[in-house]
Amino acid sequence: MKIMVTGGAGFIGSALAHHLVGRGEDDVVVVDSFTYAANPASLAPLEGRKGFRIIRQDIRDARAVMDLVLAEKPDAIMHLAAETHVDRSITGSAPFIETNITGTWALLEASRALVVALAAPAKERFRFLHVSTDEVFGSLGETGAFSETTPYDPSSPYSASKAAADHLVRAWHRTYGLPALLTNCSNNYGPRQFPEKLIPLILLNALEGLPLPVYGDGLNVRDWLHVEDHARALDLVLRKGQPGESYAIGARCERRNLDLVDLVCDLLDERAPSLGKPRRELITFVEDRLGHDRRYAIDPSRIEQSLGWRPQVDFETGIARTIDWYLANPLWWGPLRSAR
Repeated sequence: MKIMVTGGAGFIGSALAHHLVGRGEDDVVVVDSFTYAANPASLAPLEGRKGFRIIRQDIRDARAVMDLVLAEKPDAIMHLAAETHVDRSITGSAPFIETNITGTWALLEASRALVVALAAPAKERFRFLHVSTDEVFGSLGETGAFSETTPYDPSSPYSASKAAADHLVRAWHRTYGLPALLTNCSNNYGPRQFPEKLIPLILLNALEGLPLPVYGDGLNVRDWLHVEDHARALDLVLRKGQPGESYAIGARCERRNLDLVDLVCDLLDERAPSLGKPRRELITFVEDRLGHDRRYAIDPSRIEQSLGWRPQVDFETGIARTIDWYLANPLWWGPLRSAR
């Protein structure tokens, strides 16, 4: 199968690329515009591998996207290219509208044109998988969990742009019959995550003895999913999922932000005790983020029951492995920190 992965130089996209190439059964074409959050070093171990290529392309250029998709004729497009940082969407929403909405539209139109041009059985084989977030559902109370039937209620410009993209994907399936699938995942963590996100930010600040900013009271709850488990889930949805369906992907792993920060501090104290004091003392509570959702949680029953997916990485093991990866790979994150 020839698979085009948009945003393949980003955090989740690169994990997916590593997973797909590691299977050794597919041709993988990464399409990425290499914005600030994309790191070529994330894909460096894959360069030169049989069936793997990288194409630099901005998905906001609809004409170029059309030409690219029609020329490459992929069997599947796994669409992960997106602006994703909530804080950045609050201070500057334009890139989120342009990439997450207009870019998704461009890919949908290119995919529709490709399907029209394909002959059977390639026409029946094609799939468009759109990767989205649980943030489109808004905030939960103290109980309950998001599922595929949860009404949309986005709180930030980022989540609103992803919600709009989700609706476009569903509309292109219902109106044009595009064989599209959709996933909504919980918060990812793991290696190669850009340092502006919570876990690598806290980890690297703590390593350097810098303040550890925690929004509000730190009691906001997130549901954590290891990025390699997510990659396995996306691969499974692509190959066995039902077009027109959506799949909520989560590991049933809720943690309060403050508890997570405490855990990262304690694990780092064990592995790099050179700071001379407990890193919990670096925690600094800062003014809460605008529109900050209180709690997220995913009910992954559909993907578990219909496709047989289960997470393989438990949270404590995953966090420890993540810290060890960052400690062992300063050449990956060092230039990104220097460019702040």
